[in-house]
Amino acid sequence: MTKATAQDTAPQQATTLVVKVADALRARISKGHHRPGDRLPSEAQLTQEFGVSRTVVREAIAALRSDGLVEPRQGAGVFVLDPALTERRPFQNVDLARVSSLIEMLELRTAVEGDAAGLAALRRSPGQEEKIIEALDAFRTSSAEGRPSAEADFAFHIAIAQATNNPRFGEFLQMLGPTLIPRRAVTESGEETALPPADIERLVEEHEAILVAIQNGDETAARAAMRAHLKNSQARYRAILRTSR
Repeated sequence: MTKATAQDTAPQQATTLVVKVADALRARISKGHHRPGDRLPSEAQLTQEFGVSRTVVREAIAALRSDGLVEPRQGAGVFVLDPALTERRPFQNVDLARVSSLIEMLELRTAVEGDAAGLAALRRSPGQEEKIIEALDAFRTSSAEGRPSAEADFAFHIAIAQATNNPRFGEFLQMLGPTLIPRRAVTESGEETALPPADIERLVEEHEAILVAIQNGDETAARAAMRAHLKNSQARYRAILRTSR
């Protein structure tokens, strides 16, 4: 047996910038640097202070919101909530740098989004179907041009959830926030992970299969296509985590 190297003994878990920023803000709140009712520094200020992208800051704020620590207010900013008045919310310990957390989330999404796709096939309106198509077109274009596609991917899944005409599906996915598209947070940089061309092609094909089933009003096929997509994602993200370590 060979001796363990420093790399072998180093923590295997890759801590993302999203987690670092969220933890720093969470610590400030717990220590009283930001008190209930206070407005957090602006997105631009946090971006400059931590030396990270706007995407990282947004996802860190989303994590704090999921914790029940802050509340964005339209046109006013993000405000600290009184922890005594908020319940402990779920999904607080999701760390996408850990395979176990990532697989847990994908298994949960497979159960929820499979049914969402089936219901969307039965209940979607023409306008809702158009939103799904637009999201897929944006995702396809971004992927083909080598640009970040996570936002369009997120929009595609949200559009399907909304097409169920059961608002709880959309609320659930919005609550998951950045964990919904984990390739944005599995690297040390906190930026979206670039997928290999073959994976991108398969990803587009999987999304297209979901859309076609929904357009055909085929509940069974839509559910199966979504479940297949998310199960395949487990294998893709395992590969991402292996190469990012």
